[in-house]
Amino acid sequence: MSVSICIKNALKRYGNNTIIDNLSLSVREGEFFTLLGPSGCGKTTLLRMIAGFNTIEGGEFYFGEKLINDIDPAKRNIGMVFQNYAIFPHLTVRKNIEFGLKNRKYKKEDIIRETDRFLKLMQIEEYKDRLPERLSGGQQQRVALARALVVKPDVLLMDEPLSNLDAKLRVEMRRVIKELQNNLNITTIYVTHDQEEAMAISDRIAVMKQGSILQIGSPRQLYQRPANLFVATFIGRTNILEAELLINNKETIVSFKNGYKIKVPDVYDENKKNSKVLVSVRPEGFIIEKNGTEGLPAIVEDNVFLGQNTHYFVKLDTGEKIELIQESAMNEVFGRGERISLWIKKDNINLFSEDGEKNLLL
Repeated sequence: MSVSICIKNALKRYGNNTIIDNLSLSVREGEFFTLLGPSGCGKTTLLRMIAGFNTIEGGEFYFGEKLINDIDPAKRNIGMVFQNYAIFPHLTVRKNIEFGLKNRKYKKEDIIRETDRFLKLMQIEEYKDRLPERLSGGQQQRVALARALVVKPDVLLMDEPLSNLDAKLRVEMRRVIKELQNNLNITTIYVTHDQEEAMAISDRIAVMKQGSILQIGSPRQLYQRPANLFVATFIGRTNILEAELLINNKETIVSFKNGYKIKVPDVYDENKKNSKVLVSVRPEGFIIEKNGTEGLPAIVEDNVFLGQNTHYFVKLDTGEKIELIQESAMNEVFGRGERISLWIKKDNINLFSEDGEKNLLL
């Protein structure tokens, strides 16, 4: 049975170094929740605190209504999947999956039934008598997942489980993981530094930096309305342009370096003042005009054809460099050295304070 998770004012120190400081979050029952951030931001440390593998210097950790701070890891009823699989090399696939059930003193017929169920669920029945050394990375990860889930944990914790797989296997395995989580409805906390992976599988994501959470939201919320410049640049690709926010007869106008202006109506009232701003425009947020002189004039420096889409790398007349994505046309491709103008789809932008610390838009 799944449980909700609540963390209040978590604190973790190693000597004089504070790794996690006053961190709070709530994970809903049955939710797929991802901790996302660069290496060293504290996401794995936090996961290990939830698991009971790291000490807790401050704060309260709850599974449902139960305070778990001082509960032994073996008694927290968690399933854990590691980056390096951590399956037993001397045991067959079947015996690896049976291991937790035997430790919990399940009846023999229950062990056989549940192990068979997860062999089938993970599509590894044909490998049941093999040792791990005869399995591919993806097959080993399926064994690790089956072993973690067969004991019916309240919470599934996953630490960079796909980072050792090649690109194709990662895509395949994240589909398997999400499908399993949906079917079993188990509360899951997943750690990764891969934003595409996080976007593909998560119900909600917490973006972390230096032991703090900068924003929690759905993949769509984080992509479309990032709370600050760090989140905007960490979640997907974006272009950052310097500009000014101008207030003219109650209209909010963004003026770029070359004088190109767009109206931006969704500015918080408290932010409606003349100021320097940073404008975030996703690569798909531009319209290209051939040989244009208005908007943002630019020169194409390179293009990369990727089937459905073509990526363009352009240099504005102001010297700023832009990456943009356009749906590939049958005939029209903008070549190197070609003059173009860019128009910004104003509904696709985000507006940040000059220091990048806050989004000015509703």
